[in-house]
Amino acid sequence: MSPILLIDLDDTLLENSIETFLPAYLKALSKHLSNHLQPEVMIRELLRATDQMLGNQNPQKTLEEVFDETFYPAVKVSKEELKPVIESFYRRVFPTLKSLTRPKPEAKALIEHALKKGWKIVVATNPIFPLTAIEQRLEWAGLSPKEVPFDLITSYETFHFAKPNPAYYAEVLAHLGWKDEPVVMVGNSMSDDIRPAVQTGIPAFWLSDTPPKSETYSPSGWGTFSEVYPFLEQIEYIHSTSIIPSLNGLIGILRVTLAFLDSQRRTVPLEDWNQKPSAEEWCLTEIICHLRDSDREVNLPRFRKILEEENPFLPAVNADEWSSVRQYCNNEEPLEALQGFIQARLEILSILESLSPEAWKRPARHAIFGPTTLQELVIFMCAHDRDHIQQVHKTIPK
Repeated sequence: MSPILLIDLDDTLLENSIETFLPAYLKALSKHLSNHLQPEVMIRELLRATDQMLGNQNPQKTLEEVFDETFYPAVKVSKEELKPVIESFYRRVFPTLKSLTRPKPEAKALIEHALKKGWKIVVATNPIFPLTAIEQRLEWAGLSPKEVPFDLITSYETFHFAKPNPAYYAEVLAHLGWKDEPVVMVGNSMSDDIRPAVQTGIPAFWLSDTPPKSETYSPSGWGTFSEVYPFLEQIEYIHSTSIIPSLNGLIGILRVTLAFLDSQRRTVPLEDWNQKPSAEEWCLTEIICHLRDSDREVNLPRFRKILEEENPFLPAVNADEWSSVRQYCNNEEPLEALQGFIQARLEILSILESLSPEAWKRPARHAIFGPTTLQELVIFMCAHDRDHIQQVHKTIPK
């Protein structure tokens, strides 16, 4: 399997100071839209809508949808009216901002090295811009997507979560099929790149001339570009499931399963949801029904029992037989099944988010696993989600 390199864009692949670039970007955009919006109103509401994207936890809305629902009602102009004007901005004006940036030859050399080694490469930039703005900045870095075979570029059209939410990193891996390849994040920001990546269970390398002052995130590294190479060689031998995510990371993984299935809802035609790769394998509808019923009938009751009783016994459940016994393909409406899973999973997330760190340690006795804790059961639940995300990737028509 090919290792995966997640790498940040601004001030990692491209020298681009936010203190210089953002004011120039806002000034240029507000001027371009001045015939439709007052500049001060445009800037205020754009920043407010951006904050909403950064804080989004709704797995049923892309960041673009979050932006649209915040921005356009506030400025009292429809998206349809502004869309051609904004498109012309990114086509004609945005390219002039290139002069504020500089390519980084050492970053391009790292990408070329990773490609020669057979790594998959993800442009793990904060997905709060449209894809065209990200692709142009990659071109400014000398890494045009037309020439570099990136496996994924995260943007606001397709992603549901933004940095520094650990769910952003889980969503990246879900898009890639969440196999067992080694993964590493490389970036310049401790708060946006390093900390949330490690919280999700991803080793990270912090591009910095000085070590972290007070926090150590392991297994992680830090240093200049020249020091990334031996770190990557080390990561090639680290299994992607060998690092236990933090509590926030576990919650993010459980939330991303919903976002991943929301992406399938948008891209997979409904008539394909009941198509099986083979007679022995499950279709998309069966996978969703299995996840829904597992949450409703196994996970929710278990978590409640652990929180209400002292060291309860948890009987084993054979959920794999449900698909054939319950005839999901014949008896279930796919979108209703998805909505049922969303409701059950959001209820679980609400419970987990309300818990203190001590509550995660509450014990139980599992019929198969033996002595366990609520946290360990959540870890098993995340692994179960990963298995079925992999299964969805094998199931959906290419």
